[in-house]
Amino acid sequence: MGNIDLSITTLAPIEPENPVMGANEEATAWALREKNYDTASTRFDIERAQWRVSNRKCLMIIKGSISYAIRISITDFPTASKYLAKVKSQFTGSSKASAATLAKQLMTKKYTDGPGGIRDHILQMSHMANKLKTMDMPLPESFLVQLIFKSLPKEFATFRVNYNTFLENWDIEKLIGMCVQEEDHLWHANGGELVFAVQ
Repeated sequence: MGNIDLSITTLAPIEPENPVMGANEEATAWALREKNYDTASTRFDIERAQWRVSNRKCLMIIKGSISYAIRISITDFPTASKYLAKVKSQFTGSSKASAATLAKQLMTKKYTDGPGGIRDHILQMSHMANKLKTMDMPLPESFLVQLIFKSLPKEFATFRVNYNTFLENWDIEKLIGMCVQEEDHLWHANGGELVFAVQ
C-alpha cells in the first residue's frame, strides 16, 4: 500500500516530447539532447507505472467503500481524483441539508444522565461542532461552551452562575473536568442518585 494516494495527490506524469534534430544543430548538442530525452523517458515510464498502480488501487478502494446505490449513479472516470470530484459534486446539496440538521441537533440537545455521564454528553456536542467545521460552519469554542451550559439541566444553574463570574473562558477540556466534578458533587449531595429534570 506504499504511495497509495499518489494518484490523488499528484498529477499524472507527462510524457517528454520526442526530440527532433535541428537543421543547423551540431552532433554533440544533438547527442546530449538525445541522452537527456532517454533519461527523461525512462523516468517517465517508472513514474507512469507507479501512478497507474496507485490510481487503480484508489479506484478499487473508493468504489468498494461506497454503497452500491451511490456507485451505480456515478459514471466511471479513468482517474480516482476525477471520481472523487464527481462524488463531491453530487453530494454538495445533501451536505448543506446535513449541516442544517446537525446544527439544529446541536442547538436543541439536552443532557440526561446517560451511561457515559456528562463527559460523554460534552464530547458528543464537541464532535457535532467538529463535523460542522468540516462543512464550513466553524463555531468559536466559547460559543460551544455556552451551548453546552444551555444543554445542562437546572441542577447545574448555580454552577453556570459561578462560571459567569470567572474572568477566564474555559476550553472544552477544562469544561469537562469541572462538569464531571460538579456532577460528582451533585451525586453525593443527593445520596448517590441523579435524576435530572429535562426541561
